[in-house]
Amino acid sequence: MGILSELKPAGVWKYFEELCGIPHGSGNEKAISDYCVEFARKRGLFVHQDAAWNVVIAKEASAEYEDKEPLILQGHLDMVCEKKQDCGIDFEKDGLCLGIDGDYVYAEGTTLGGDDGIAVAFALAILDDDSIPHPRLEAVFTTSEEVGMNGASALDTSVLKGHTVLNLDSEEEGVLLTGCAGGCSAGIRLPFQREKKKGIKATLTVNGLKGGHSGAEIDKGRGNANRLLGTVLADLHKDASYALIHISGGQKDNAIPRECHAEILLLEDQLQNVEKICATSYERLKQEYKVTDPEFSVQLRTEGAQETWVFAKKDLEHALTLLTALPNGIVCMSEDIPGLVQTSLNLGVIKTEDQTLLLRYSIRSSVSTEKESLVEQIRQVVGQEEAMMEINGDYPAWEYRKDSPLRDDCIRIYKELFGTEPRVEAIHAGLECGILASKIPNLDCISMGPDMIGIHTTEERLSISSVERMWNYILEILKR
Repeated sequence: MGILSELKPAGVWKYFEELCGIPHGSGNEKAISDYCVEFARKRGLFVHQDAAWNVVIAKEASAEYEDKEPLILQGHLDMVCEKKQDCGIDFEKDGLCLGIDGDYVYAEGTTLGGDDGIAVAFALAILDDDSIPHPRLEAVFTTSEEVGMNGASALDTSVLKGHTVLNLDSEEEGVLLTGCAGGCSAGIRLPFQREKKKGIKATLTVNGLKGGHSGAEIDKGRGNANRLLGTVLADLHKDASYALIHISGGQKDNAIPRECHAEILLLEDQLQNVEKICATSYERLKQEYKVTDPEFSVQLRTEGAQETWVFAKKDLEHALTLLTALPNGIVCMSEDIPGLVQTSLNLGVIKTEDQTLLLRYSIRSSVSTEKESLVEQIRQVVGQEEAMMEINGDYPAWEYRKDSPLRDDCIRIYKELFGTEPRVEAIHAGLECGILASKIPNLDCISMGPDMIGIHTTEERLSISSVERMWNYILEILKR
């Protein structure tokens, strides 16, 4: 018996638990892709798997639904892999350890992958149940969504007959999404020279931050550990003598980093001075983030005197300029939709590789010209600091469609089922709907999903009761 075997709807939770038992971080989706292919073959369903490990499964319409428009059910196979420092799970080969806490399913010490495993579980449960009335169904499971939507970009849509999509990659029940930002990933590489120095080795750590999704939660003003540690290092550089050995923070460019670590070498008799500057910097930043990140902390731990290789002085200055001069967070709010972030960027990853400092940003905008302008602004600063930048995973925005029969139907059915009007919104986070709309003419699309909290963090939770309500809602959409 599985951990989730007593939950309803049974089919959805059965498949969700099986999916969680298969490693499926971005770039490691072959096993979960093969699982979906085997699922289809066992049931005699049409299945297509491509070189990017995308999977399309089709099931013909049930009786009396043969003349209805085919419906595409869409979600992605990959998950963001984040874990707590003391968690021993290897995301490359281990499944997740699931648990139940009241109305929520979670994974012990790691992200849950409800984003977007629940979409795949919904679709598989529907395909597996012959008692559910439905038009022709086409389940589209894409790969590498979390790292640039590469799977959707590679998807051959010629195998699809449908022009109507239920995208199941949203995290708030009662909200129907009808548009989203476009975006890209920016990778910045700063080559640096090392020189040997003697001093007191110390580790500077920024942690205790909430983190979160760099699109859906960028508007909350939460602290970015990579950026905050850069600020502390810059403060030290003004009034203390130190050298940088190594820096590391964040794991994914689309997750707001919760902690960052730097190994530094204190030169001369600088310990007391460095401790004082760190304390002053922390007190200033703590006031700035006391509401959004009340557990935020800055810690300095010394390890004794030694001789080691450090960044050359001029390269340290280049690194600090990149960390502090480039923008981060909200760049511009929408003038058309109140409260909607229009353009933003997130410094999700910083790490030292041999003699290269790597910074990875997630850039988003619902206005393509603003996205291009922001990329060019970054490129100018990067060039001045003798670094290089490359852009990957560029994907288009999903533009609002004024005439949408699907949206009208979904609003009407929601009101009839739940007695209240759903919210119809656009979001700043990226969805694959924009890419699908660029490939399928006259695409009519809605994005929806059950309640989830803390996605892309180790605090991720998926609501059990919301999954059941969304299941009933989706079945009613299929029936009508």
